[in-house]
Amino acid sequence: MSALTQSTPAAAQSGAAPEKELRPPSYWPFVVPALVVVLAIIIFPWAFTIWMSLNEWKVGSPTTFVGLANYLRMPTDPRFVEAVWHTILYTALSVLLPLILGTLAAVVFHQKFAGRGFLRGVFIMPMMATPVAIALVWTMMFHPQLGVLNYLLSLVGIPAQLWVFHPGTVIPSLVLVETWQWTPLVMLIVLGGLAAIPTEPYESAQIDGANVWQVFRFITLPLIMPFLFIAGMIRMIDAVKSFDIIFAITQGGPGSASETINLYLYSVAFIYYDLGYGSAIAVVFFLLIVALAALMLYMRQRMVWTEIASNA
Repeated sequence: MSALTQSTPAAAQSGAAPEKELRPPSYWPFVVPALVVVLAIIIFPWAFTIWMSLNEWKVGSPTTFVGLANYLRMPTDPRFVEAVWHTILYTALSVLLPLILGTLAAVVFHQKFAGRGFLRGVFIMPMMATPVAIALVWTMMFHPQLGVLNYLLSLVGIPAQLWVFHPGTVIPSLVLVETWQWTPLVMLIVLGGLAAIPTEPYESAQIDGANVWQVFRFITLPLIMPFLFIAGMIRMIDAVKSFDIIFAITQGGPGSASETINLYLYSVAFIYYDLGYGSAIAVVFFLLIVALAALMLYMRQRMVWTEIASNA
């Protein structure tokens, strides 16, 4: 009887074990919707884009597999090479100027004075405007005859400029718009860094007789450098893929003087309907953004370890 009672629980356990093994994991109903969304909106479009880049596909004609021919075509495409240089120049200026002006604005607004909160709110208003509205306003301001910018220049005796209507000044003019819009973002990021700095270093510098420039150069700037890296990385990625303001103001003109990689990609794919070559440009453009972001993160990590080593 005891042997029977001992074998019965064992049999029950052995019979329950297969049933437990066949039971599906309880978390799958929650994971499957997310996997479907990721597959539908991220993985599949990129896989299809890579496939299109390996084919010659123009709208209205059948696809032809050409391998890496679309990628090998880029270095010999003078318009693509020109767009690369325009992108480099536009990105460099659109990152450097907001970093400098945003840092100066953050230092100013970090001081205590009457109306500081109101002026901060006014200063960040350009960042909240829509790109198309900004483009329309600045297009009117850039007008050679009726624009307010040339009127302001005439008040100080400077001759009128063609701004976005001349190949030599179109990219600096577009950078002016970009700087006006995104300097407040850099200011907010750096302002957060300034608020996190303790007061003890400044008190020690004041006792040692350091002037304003020495305090900024040897105390403030090193301590806000991580925040400048974050702001620079955000601005760099945003400037590289800038499209809306450039397209709304110049559409890449005059001629192709302000055509960046993003605008050239748009022209190839949706004006000339060369989807294969346009997809190849999109893949290279994506890899360029990823490489730039990885480079900035690597530099950020190197800076952190350098600071730790120096403090040690």
